[in-house]
Amino acid sequence: MHDLVGIGFGPSNLALAIALRERQARTGDVLDAVFLEKQPAFGWHRGMLLEGTTMQVSFLKDLVTMRTPTSEFSFLCYLQDRDRLIDFINHKTMFPSRMEFHDYLEWAAARFSDQVEYGSEVVAVTPVESGGTIDLLDVVVRQGDGTLVTRRTRNLVLAAGLEPVLPDGLVSDDRVWHSEELLGRLPGLRDPHRFVVVGAGQSAAEVTEHLHGAYPGAEVCAVFGKYGYTPADDSSFANRIFDPVAVDHFYTAPDEVKSRLRAYHATTNYSVVDLDLIDELYRRHYQEKVQGKERLRILNASRLADVERDDNGLRVTVEFLPTGERTVLETDVIVYATGYRPADPLTLLGEAGRHCERLPGGGVRLDRDYRIVTSQAMRCGIYVQGASEHTHGLTSTLLSNTAIRVGEIVESVADRLRSGSLSSYALSR
Repeated sequence: MHDLVGIGFGPSNLALAIALRERQARTGDVLDAVFLEKQPAFGWHRGMLLEGTTMQVSFLKDLVTMRTPTSEFSFLCYLQDRDRLIDFINHKTMFPSRMEFHDYLEWAAARFSDQVEYGSEVVAVTPVESGGTIDLLDVVVRQGDGTLVTRRTRNLVLAAGLEPVLPDGLVSDDRVWHSEELLGRLPGLRDPHRFVVVGAGQSAAEVTEHLHGAYPGAEVCAVFGKYGYTPADDSSFANRIFDPVAVDHFYTAPDEVKSRLRAYHATTNYSVVDLDLIDELYRRHYQEKVQGKERLRILNASRLADVERDDNGLRVTVEFLPTGERTVLETDVIVYATGYRPADPLTLLGEAGRHCERLPGGGVRLDRDYRIVTSQAMRCGIYVQGASEHTHGLTSTLLSNTAIRVGEIVESVADRLRSGSLSSYALSR
């Protein structure tokens, strides 16, 4: 029996584990929690830990600092522990490399090894009904050896992460990749002569730059529907959309205002690229034109009209949208840097999902504390981290507000246990 079971152990539920531990140290209350992660070890977008890439968010928006600046789990404490604090200060940057930030996350995750069950895939969530009410959930887990075990809980926090998006009908294989697989796939490639990279966002630009630099004998063709990469809007005023108070404003706003705000500020996050990277790609593209050998090809205002496979690789047809002109290219690999979408919480919840409400647009109905609105019979709490942009705004799938969000979830769980919304055993221990 647990007070809380967390599904997934990426940055969001790692931050939740920290918030639980810090609350216990502060109040003496014990909330018993376990986290279930299907990966065999901690990992966060490992396939895109490209050398030279940096975070797009300040290190101050780590797992804790915006909630508890003095936390021992801060990025600064990590640097001190790694004996790099002075070196980082001298580096004069707010944006660490992606490799370094991943190391910070691993450093923090290692301190919760007793609460995380890796290699554990959740296959079902079953309501436990008694007297017409559901106070408990049984979480059925398939462990690495195939054994099924059950974890019973009063609260569930879903942080299943993001699902990679590929065009309809496509599945990844040895020649068709999603960008998240990049570093895992490249070692198996031998003497490529051409890559096709599809997409116009940050990942697409990073993949294009990496492949162009790592394979000097190969041509890299970037295909996207825009005339050029769009710069990310990281200006000071626009970044206010990621402030904690903006979540309050967004949650209470009328639906038409929510839609307008998401549209206004889509360029802070979606299908946009850091300006420095845009300039670097343009510099390379121009220099190759000067030299008379274009190995970096920017096929803008274009789409992949057809993809065929033969024994030697792939044959793709690229259509230039303004004129309809088509170009056929032989390529070794297509890399789709076509983004991600949050996993639908109700798909994972199965039978328990029948007690959860949806909004007219199809999204899950959530309270301000990220708890799914359920039938009266469902008294246990089901919380969501990630699939809440439609109710809580643009920070939902980003690191920007994670430290604040997990603090709100922890306090909600504790308050409901204490108030008798759920029969409590942990807070009275």
